[in-house]
Amino acid sequence: MFQFLAGGIVHDHMLIAIASEDAFHLGVLSSRVHEAWALAAGALMGVGNTPRYSKSRCFDPFPFPDATEAQKARIRDLAERLDAHRKDAQGRGVTITGMYNLLAKLRAGEAFTAKEREQHEAAQTEILRQLHDELDAAVTEAYGWPADLPEAEILERLVALNRERAAEEARGLVRWLRPEYQAPHAEEPVAAAILDLEPEAAAEAAPVAPQPWPKDLKAQFAALRGVLLASPRLWTLEAVAQAFKSRGRYRESIAAHLDLLADLGMLSRVDTPDGPRWHRPQASSA
Repeated sequence: MFQFLAGGIVHDHMLIAIASEDAFHLGVLSSRVHEAWALAAGALMGVGNTPRYSKSRCFDPFPFPDATEAQKARIRDLAERLDAHRKDAQGRGVTITGMYNLLAKLRAGEAFTAKEREQHEAAQTEILRQLHDELDAAVTEAYGWPADLPEAEILERLVALNRERAAEEARGLVRWLRPEYQAPHAEEPVAAAILDLEPEAAAEAAPVAPQPWPKDLKAQFAALRGVLLASPRLWTLEAVAQAFKSRGRYRESIAAHLDLLADLGMLSRVDTPDGPRWHRPQASSA
């Protein structure tokens, strides 16, 4: 379950923190669309095969919908109401686990015990179900999909959308979740113009002033990543090398460094007929 948290929270290693105050993000992550993706992409652990949410597999590659402002406003409203409803129920002594166990029984048409009936009234489970149903419908509408898609088809469409987004990013267009933080100097018209360029043209765009090649290995990795993160362009090996100046044989190290950064998820690599290209990784709000 995703919920808004503010102040007084000590994060441990199993808590996934999404650094966003936008209820649109909360709404999408709370929908059955993201649930289907996370359950399929995440790991299972323990005797009971408990699902485990992995940021690198469940969140980073997940394609958010390209929603209109009206659709975002609708999702925000439902997400805020859902978050408030659950917090109110907790204030009445119902746990998050308890209310969702009740919701599962309600959807299955199973009878409540006397104790569960009391919890059901405190949790107002019917309202919880309605909020989730409306949120699911709003999120699927934002994707442009029918509201009654089966889970298997949701996954197929998400995988296809993920591939489309990867191709966009290879051409220089990144759909930032938090552009004011992740790309404060980026402008939509510039990104759109880069999108229309061929990969070779994008690689030649916006030359940068050469900087000294660091001697320390850690500093080399930081310098390479800094150069690539500073621009949405698609970089060739030669273009990256030209961003540095040195008398040493540093160019032989650059390709290996770039591939290692890509393996770590800190950069993205695209293989083309003319050789590999590197660019900024997929956007994440974490």
